[in-house]
Amino acid sequence: MKHRIVVLGAGYAGAFAAGNLARRLSPADTEITVVNALPDFVERMRLHQFAIGKDVAFRTLADVFAGTGVRLCLARVTGVDPERRTVALTGEDNDNDGAGELAYDTLLYALGSSVAHHGVPGVAEYAFDVTGRSSALRLRERLAGLGEGGTVLVVGEGLTGIESATEFAESRPDLSVALAARGELGAWLSPKARRHLRRAFDRLGVTVHEHTGIEAVEPTRAIAADGTSVPADVTVWTAGFAVHPIAAASGLEVAETGQIVVDRTMRSVSHPDVYAAGDCAYAIGDNGRPLPMSCASAGFTNMQATAAIIARLTGGKVPTVGMQYYGNHISLGRRDAIFQKVDGDVRSKSWYLGGWAATRLKSSILKGALWSIVHPTFGVPKRRRRLATAPDRAGVRVAA
Repeated sequence: MKHRIVVLGAGYAGAFAAGNLARRLSPADTEITVVNALPDFVERMRLHQFAIGKDVAFRTLADVFAGTGVRLCLARVTGVDPERRTVALTGEDNDNDGAGELAYDTLLYALGSSVAHHGVPGVAEYAFDVTGRSSALRLRERLAGLGEGGTVLVVGEGLTGIESATEFAESRPDLSVALAARGELGAWLSPKARRHLRRAFDRLGVTVHEHTGIEAVEPTRAIAADGTSVPADVTVWTAGFAVHPIAAASGLEVAETGQIVVDRTMRSVSHPDVYAAGDCAYAIGDNGRPLPMSCASAGFTNMQATAAIIARLTGGKVPTVGMQYYGNHISLGRRDAIFQKVDGDVRSKSWYLGGWAATRLKSSILKGALWSIVHPTFGVPKRRRRLATAPDRAGVRVAA
């Protein structure tokens, strides 16, 4: 019997983890299955570009995992039973008819996140977002039908909001683009980087509404906390992320955010045969604080999770993967960007890189992340590691 590893989700965390597991573990005694609702790998960090009409190629997961031995199950996860070690599915998978149960011995939960509405009236009904391909496609179609002089309001001053507002303004100068920020635009940046950001907004003609919390969204406007009406033919909501309630409903220990509480090795503190990576993991970074939901965190957590799974299954020592941020990369359209250096407490240092050099750096990071995922067999060892013990269906026999 082979040890059954099931990876839920094929985003940045799940896709990379599945390829890494297949690269390191022997197929003679392990079976790796990836469950994903969509047949393609979606570059979430490019969805704001896709939404404004840019050509963004989506590679099929079948091609990504071709030759790796990874089985792809196209289905939607509807539940997890960590006591029975099964996953409930529905969808269009060819082998399982997309429905029923999938059993596992080790589970890597990497279902990611979606947009957080924060209970604001009208967001679910009228706002758009760029957290998934389907929602970005909906926004793409709406923006394509918006004529000259149309108004677009981006709500949220985080990285997604800044990148979306600047991309929209640069690509569609015929539109009136604005951004609503609860605080000061770029308040976390160093003074020089903050000035660079403001110059970029001025150059692109993006209007900034600082200290403006949006309390309601309507079809053609947004209402601020002070009652001010902000015109918006299209409201794009980028005010945070939320995880699916599946983990909380399953009985896994979760934080108030609904994220799975894990130890330093990304192992669930309540169920040792479950690991979590990406936005759905409540992981503590090297600075003692919870990691933010981000692509960088997906990288840290999936590398730590896969390293721990491989070590425990093969009887090795679990290594520690560093989980410390070194900087923030912010695209400001296609020809400008900021790289802000941060310290161990994620506080901005005085040094930053801006302009074309920062654009090239951000582009190389995006290309590198994609390359590592679509080349999962690169560097395959001549001899993959075998399990230390035979698989045990009554209990996962791994080192403590």
